[in-house]
Amino acid sequence: MSVSGNAGRSPAERGPAARIVGRVLTCAVFALAGLLFCVSALTAQGTNLRTDDSLLRLTDVIREKSEQNQQTQHQVSALQHRVDALAEQQGQNPADIRRLAALSTAAGLEPLKGPGLTVTLNDAPPGATARIPGVPEPGPNDLVIHQQDIQAVVNALWRGGAKGVQVMDQRLIATSAVRCVGNTLILQGRVYSPPYVVRAVGSQAAMQAAVDADPYISNYLQYVNAYGLGWKVDQSGAMTLPGYNGSVDLRYAQAVP
Repeated sequence: MSVSGNAGRSPAERGPAARIVGRVLTCAVFALAGLLFCVSALTAQGTNLRTDDSLLRLTDVIREKSEQNQQTQHQVSALQHRVDALAEQQGQNPADIRRLAALSTAAGLEPLKGPGLTVTLNDAPPGATARIPGVPEPGPNDLVIHQQDIQAVVNALWRGGAKGVQVMDQRLIATSAVRCVGNTLILQGRVYSPPYVVRAVGSQAAMQAAVDADPYISNYLQYVNAYGLGWKVDQSGAMTLPGYNGSVDLRYAQAVP
């Protein structure tokens, strides 16, 4: 019995066409692999794509800029003191000098002394779980300090008649803004990590009453009890807040015509 066609032939008997197709497919596979390697090399630009080195470098840049801002603020403060001293040497009207001093104090540019409160907020311990029966297990956002938590403390102290408020090592003024990115605080160009310390000079009883009555703080205290977030209020009979030493120029946005 004879069989027509190529069905019973071995690969060697199928002719040069099959071998050419195989070679073309092999070349195509190698070409595609080479293209992928080139794209990866261009994307990585000499770095390892599977590491967090770029994130670490970004953190280092933020920390470096924060330190530079701190040094610049000290320089601005020193120059401002020189300007004030030169102005006094020019023989200004004593009444104007007193008025300027009063305005500087009200604006938070001068140190402030007196009795006050210190409020400390902190993230929950690592691996924290629910501490009260019936409370659901926490998510990541339940265990860290948020922007609204710090703002609630600052606003309560102002409502309690605080004469001055300091967050971390910086005095707050009318243009200060408390902002958080992730679990870090950004205040006037500098970056801070928890625990966050808020200090205020004023009537201790009035400020404590304002803190106790604040509904946002009451909500925060529920998380303190449930998951172990940090909360501490201390009284001090003699507290000194530094004067604000940054720029007081107003910055605003303007629409592009």
